[in-house]
Amino acid sequence: MSQDTNKITPDPDFDTDDNAYKLAPKVISAILYAVENQDQALLAELMEPLHAADIADILEQINTFDRRRLVQLYDREFDGEILSELDESLREEVMLALKPHVLAEAVRELESDDVVDLVEDLDEPQQEAILEHLEDADRVAVEQALAYPEESAGRLMQRAVAMAPDHWNVGQCIDYLRKSDDLPEQFYHVIMVDPRMRPVGNVTLGRIMGSRRDVLLKDILEDVFQTIPVTQDEEDVAYAFNQYHLISAPVVDEDDRLVGVITIDDAMAVLDEEHEEDILRLAGVSEGSLTDTVSETARQRFPWLAVNLLTAIVASLVIAQFEVTIEKFVALAVLMPIVASMGGNAGTQSLTVAVRALATKDLTGSNVWRVIRREALVGLLNGLAFAILMGGIGVLWFGSFQLGYVIAVAMVVNLVVAGLAGTMVPVVLDKLGVDPALASGTFVTTVTDVLGFFAFLGLATIVLL
Repeated sequence: MSQDTNKITPDPDFDTDDNAYKLAPKVISAILYAVENQDQALLAELMEPLHAADIADILEQINTFDRRRLVQLYDREFDGEILSELDESLREEVMLALKPHVLAEAVRELESDDVVDLVEDLDEPQQEAILEHLEDADRVAVEQALAYPEESAGRLMQRAVAMAPDHWNVGQCIDYLRKSDDLPEQFYHVIMVDPRMRPVGNVTLGRIMGSRRDVLLKDILEDVFQTIPVTQDEEDVAYAFNQYHLISAPVVDEDDRLVGVITIDDAMAVLDEEHEEDILRLAGVSEGSLTDTVSETARQRFPWLAVNLLTAIVASLVIAQFEVTIEKFVALAVLMPIVASMGGNAGTQSLTVAVRALATKDLTGSNVWRVIRREALVGLLNGLAFAILMGGIGVLWFGSFQLGYVIAVAMVVNLVVAGLAGTMVPVVLDKLGVDPALASGTFVTTVTDVLGFFAFLGLATIVLL
């Protein structure tokens, strides 16, 4: 498979300063004008200087009707790289809008890992419709990749590999690379293998080109060498690339034999997806896109809103236990939202730090208690600071030193609890095998609300009644 290279050059069609690399509205308007007038030549002229990622952005920003017309008008010029850059929720729609022979040609341009990414979420008949247009060797490579578990290194890797025997010298390697007609379109290392096809090291192209022909490859190996098991989770693959500053890494089967290679662009795409997923889950939002319909978006968000409703009812039940106290001291009802808000925000701060540290493997069993202690002390210091502030406000606002004392103590307790819950809840969920980004927010909010209200209203009952 070959892959075209899109140009990225400074262009007045792009906004500058804060909107660098963002297409100017006039470009999108001009493209839509060409689509409206069915001017294929103008459309091709406007799209030609754009990178595949920019064309994908345009397709994601316009409505369904214009998107279909644009794809059909662009027709023969459609580049397979656009499909790779396109949001997953739109790929099937765009592929259905393409003529079969255009889609086939677009797919043939892609590397095997990109084809796998395109077809893995399609139904079997749709997969077959695409795979039948590939050359036999490419089809076998894609089918083998699809046989590996989802979100594994086997799905992420590309099968085309630049490799050389471990006894070769630089001259032999260069001669081989020049003569070979099945090298990857882009690669960064030549992988050295032993007679059993087991990777033993990486040699960068820079070292190969900078060394004499008689230098043995094993004498110019990279210092850092990491192999990736074919069944390893892609999240762990991305972590390894980020942790060890890898550019590419060979993928091995259960017998440690070379079966493919993963490059940094694919690993960083996974890392970006994981970050995005964590952010969405912390907000109680499932994966979606701006192209989703109103009903789809509402359906995705409903479950977590329902869960939040249940937690709010639990907090309300706690408040109901102090109904008599609240009736006698209406000022408590005025101050309760402050207690809930401060506890919730402090808990979210600790929670975000903890979830991110768990994702990057920085928070481990060896330092977990130190981190928990730190967050509790941070909550204590902030609690004391805001206790002085809110205690003074309570006295000035309601003319009651007792009420000022109650809100001050409740503020300290709530922020300490928030720091503890924000750290301990995701750690416990992670130990139980539950994604802490998915469920921590609900539990932390519940803990801070329930204990915050209990401390505030319970103390008020003791002091004020």
